[in-house]
Amino acid sequence: MKRVLKIIVLVIMLGAFVATFYYLFNKSKSEPVVYSTEQAFTTNIVKKTVATGSVVPRNEIEIKPQLSGIISELYVEAGQEIKTGDLLAKIKVIPNMTNLNNAENRVNRAKISLSNAQQDYDRNKPLLEEGVISPQDFQRINIALANAEEELAAANDNLKIVREGVSAKSGKASNTLVRSTISGTVLDVPVEVGNSVIEANNFNAGTTIAFVADMDQMIFEGNVDESEVGKLKLGMDLILTLGAVEGEKIDAVLEYISPKGVEDQGAIQFEIKAAIKNKEGVFIRAGYSANADIVLDKRDSVMVISEALLQFDDKKKPFVEIETGNQVFEVTPVKIGLSDGLNVEILEGVSMSDKIKSKPIDPAAGKGGEQGKPRRGRKP
Repeated sequence: MKRVLKIIVLVIMLGAFVATFYYLFNKSKSEPVVYSTEQAFTTNIVKKTVATGSVVPRNEIEIKPQLSGIISELYVEAGQEIKTGDLLAKIKVIPNMTNLNNAENRVNRAKISLSNAQQDYDRNKPLLEEGVISPQDFQRINIALANAEEELAAANDNLKIVREGVSAKSGKASNTLVRSTISGTVLDVPVEVGNSVIEANNFNAGTTIAFVADMDQMIFEGNVDESEVGKLKLGMDLILTLGAVEGEKIDAVLEYISPKGVEDQGAIQFEIKAAIKNKEGVFIRAGYSANADIVLDKRDSVMVISEALLQFDDKKKPFVEIETGNQVFEVTPVKIGLSDGLNVEILEGVSMSDKIKSKPIDPAAGKGGEQGKPRRGRKP
């Protein structure tokens, strides 16, 4: 009986050992790797670089006074549309005491000269009529009187200019009236009534009364890195994204590339300018920040694959692995064209029906893998 019991125990232990070994053996076996596949598809490829900058008017000018004084009246405000010659401000002149004193003395001297010339004329006029003096002698007297009258008029006009900044002869063309020199929109009026202003001269830039610009002609000003500037050419298309105009794309054309770079935070940047094409219904304000996508090259409706599917051999030649049977793949060289960083154009080596080896399917994902379904790239 004891012998039978021992045999039974041994059989049970052997069975447990065999079962454990079989379980561990099956568990140690690695599951075969299953790869998903993708197919080529048709889309547009746009290769581009990005420049950052802002939108500014092509022609923006500063209106400055022609004389110094105090703003007595302002006739415009920011945002107002004006035309050439429209009145912007009026300046009250604060006369310089030295200049005022000299001008008054000039008037007094001119009055004395005129009085003397008039007396000389009155004495000699009867002598001319009696034939005592010749017409030639009297002509000199007459000219002296005319000169004295003209000098008094000029002295009075000069005194008026010194006192008021207005010439009696100029009328509406007074220097105290500041007028716009172009038609456009008033962007800013940085002065107020009562502010002192200074005329522009060789020693001073002068006080700006108003900034005026033509808002129908806007340009993009931005910078590109030295690594990208060599790829740019005048006439290239730009697509602007404005931070303040959500969801709108504005077209522009590159018209200027700076011949000289400027160092900015350790990198060399080149300035570019592009003419903006007006878009109906979109009002662009001066100073909007903008990003410009510069189209370096473009292909419409071409066959592409995801760039992640490409592999390269030791000689840097591209290839893909095409499925020839159930999870059997064959290395196939390909000829590639333009790439946008997501998708790459395929010129040779792949057809639309080929299934291209992609990433492994995660067994933990269950049956959620979509083998054979192509992954579509983003369409520009």
